[in-house]
Amino acid sequence: MVGRQLPSLPKMRKDAVTRRLCASVHLDADFAHEADHRLTGDGLNAMGPALGINLVALARHARVAVRARAALDRQLAWLFAAGWAALLVGVAALIKGQGPIAMVAVYGPVTVLAAAWWLVHHDQARARAAAQDVYRSQDKAENLAPAVEQEAEARLHDLKRANVIPYTDSAERTNPFVGSGDKIKETLWQPIDVSRPADSPTGGKLTVRPFDAVDLHTYVAREMEGVSGLDGLRARNRLYVLGSNALHLPDLLPDRTRHPRAQIPRQLVQAGLQSPGAGMRTYLCLERVGEGGRTIVSMYLRARLHRPSLTWEVAAYAIPPLHGRFHRVDHLPVARAESWWSLVSYATTHVWPELRGASRRLRARRRFHREAERALTRTRREIKERHLVYDYGAFDSLRESLGDWDAAGYSEKTDAQDFLFRLQQGVLVATERFLQDHNVDTGSFDKAQQIISTQTYNISGDINGPSNIGNQGQITMAGGQPQHGQGGGGHPGVGQGGGP
Repeated sequence: MVGRQLPSLPKMRKDAVTRRLCASVHLDADFAHEADHRLTGDGLNAMGPALGINLVALARHARVAVRARAALDRQLAWLFAAGWAALLVGVAALIKGQGPIAMVAVYGPVTVLAAAWWLVHHDQARARAAAQDVYRSQDKAENLAPAVEQEAEARLHDLKRANVIPYTDSAERTNPFVGSGDKIKETLWQPIDVSRPADSPTGGKLTVRPFDAVDLHTYVAREMEGVSGLDGLRARNRLYVLGSNALHLPDLLPDRTRHPRAQIPRQLVQAGLQSPGAGMRTYLCLERVGEGGRTIVSMYLRARLHRPSLTWEVAAYAIPPLHGRFHRVDHLPVARAESWWSLVSYATTHVWPELRGASRRLRARRRFHREAERALTRTRREIKERHLVYDYGAFDSLRESLGDWDAAGYSEKTDAQDFLFRLQQGVLVATERFLQDHNVDTGSFDKAQQIISTQTYNISGDINGPSNIGNQGQITMAGGQPQHGQGGGGHPGVGQGGGP
């Protein structure tokens, strides 16, 4: 029945992955420092595509978590030094026979340990409250933390709509689509003869309407969401540039000592399709984010139009759900008694390692930032003075580095498979309609389609690499079951109507 009225089932929030990552930075100090450095740190390399993550929100929460962790370590370092000082005073007084002073000094380390216990307890309570707040709140995740540097946020905003991505030179040996996940397919479709005019309904032949690759890309990008049936499909032409060649595009790299830009004039993107440059090619990027952002499927297309034939270059990639380490927020106790006991247990078991290692962590972070700054200063000097040809390319994307196929369940794998089939079929349908609109005989296309349509995608677990490509483009993957407790699980990730 058309227009059937049915109740609405709960759905995953569209920003579920963003919220989970924002919560995780409050609970995982190592991830907080990694995210803060990658998203807002100074550097020269481009960033990989922003796939299914609100990077501005993550950068804001990471900065809050990093600052809180640094403040805790400074306080613990001072306490640790005070405890040692009190202990030394007590030993010296005992040696000199000053019993009362020695007895008073003995309480110094005990007092330090108690104060450290309270600091660890307080910080963990704050971190858990911040994690639960961002994970469960109805407000936008980026509104729950203060802004970071304006320049960094502007760069992250531009990355959402990036129409150019420099990729590191080493990726040229594999694929330029850095940060897109695991390779599922990489092929050239059968050539299609586009020189023959279609038959006229009144007899004779129609006149072929002239077109170029830019026209074809534009048409497919505009029609893909409708013909594929994938709501929310993102279709964008994007110029991929070899990292060491970025300096030859002033619009991409106006300052050779800064990050490349994420957006350039549209004419340059079109030029990379019509007449590719040195290590510069334009692809139509089709990206479909699964429910809640758990899986991401990408297909990259390039029309190779060399008359009289047309060939589609096709590459498909998939990113699995987040690793189990990012599901800790699901298991935080919320009942008052359980939460109280959990915090007490955490502070009791972690107080000594936290107290003892505070100074070492502070020194390690200072050393890391000092060495990174020195290396960056040295590289910038060589670029300016010695005209160093630097590789500005991105190595990966943040989202790609956090995925784990062991966390993928049946639904994610079948959804990814369906997305790929629909994308492939959508490209074929859109191509056929484009050729028909331009009065091209589709006989050659029909023959090619019969071969192309036999290509399949079999996503069943861990991806072992290109060697899994079998006959007819089928991909086989070693079976793997999701690890216990690593599923999306918790009710906080589910909201009515898709959430905010």
